[in-house]
Amino acid sequence: MRRSTLIKIIADKNQEEIRIDKFLKNYIKDISRNQIQKCVISEKILVNKKTIKKNYKIKPFDFVEIEISRPALLDNLEYKNIDAEKMNIDILHEDEDVIIVNKPAGMVVHPGFGNETGTLIHGIKHHLINSNFQNFNLYRCGLVHRLDKNTSGLLILAKNEYSQKHLFQQFYYRTIERKYIALIWGNLIEEKGIITGFIGRDPKNRKKMTIFQKNKNHKYEEKGKYSITHYKVLERFQHLTYISCNIKTGKTHQIRAHFEHLGHPLFHDSIYGGNKIFMKKKCSNKNIVFFNTCLKILRRQALHAISISFIHPKNGKCHFSCPIPEDFKKVLENCRNIFSQ
Repeated sequence: MRRSTLIKIIADKNQEEIRIDKFLKNYIKDISRNQIQKCVISEKILVNKKTIKKNYKIKPFDFVEIEISRPALLDNLEYKNIDAEKMNIDILHEDEDVIIVNKPAGMVVHPGFGNETGTLIHGIKHHLINSNFQNFNLYRCGLVHRLDKNTSGLLILAKNEYSQKHLFQQFYYRTIERKYIALIWGNLIEEKGIITGFIGRDPKNRKKMTIFQKNKNHKYEEKGKYSITHYKVLERFQHLTYISCNIKTGKTHQIRAHFEHLGHPLFHDSIYGGNKIFMKKKCSNKNIVFFNTCLKILRRQALHAISISFIHPKNGKCHFSCPIPEDFKKVLENCRNIFSQ
């Protein structure tokens, strides 16, 4: 028996302009370009509720609907059903349009390879199981931005397509203000500054991102996306600097990659080299013992999304903040007690 299934996809805020067939092949496994072209001709693909031509190019925030008939299609979709799981979620605010969550370090935001269960989305689905939101596509449509597994702090989830598009536009036009705090290795020269660069997947290590440099022809050697991080020094310690960051762009691992690029990796960032004592040869034995103790207390990168400001879809400008997690807070207190300058 063949089933007709309607798939809805909203293009990411950073979506590059590519042909509709290439875009859909990235989302639907085993579908051919020929199948996609037939769907276009038969008007079974709509973009922003309108029919399109075969050479249409996807743009940021495009709303794509495709109706296809195929056996057991749902088994091959990224948009798979997600089981509700009961878990403790720190919800700071909830209304009919948005949910503001304080995500702990160690929690994965959405399902993926190796993280099929136990994610924030599984918990949110359980939280909403008795609401009219339970049938909404949480896997894609609820999330408007993300945090790395071992980064703690504030996340916004949209509860309907209107609020999702409203928030996506704010991210796209960089009007949402996101403040992070971080502890980095070394002593930053400037009290405040801006880090920019084209960030992309490191060709030598697919788990990390890198800032690409210009070649002799003044072109970037690899394709990357422009990124901007503003930072300010909050406190200085021996061999460590406590900073705040405001990101104007939200690229994968942006803050982590930017500070590694400056030569100041985040404290205990295992992917970017921060899980080893920085400039160990210049540290006293006392400091080495102290840093090893702190690495055992804070067992992940010292990065926390502490506040966020945005325009609510209905209620206007709003601001949310959350406390510093205990592991991060303990290391800061230890630093102040031992060698605050």
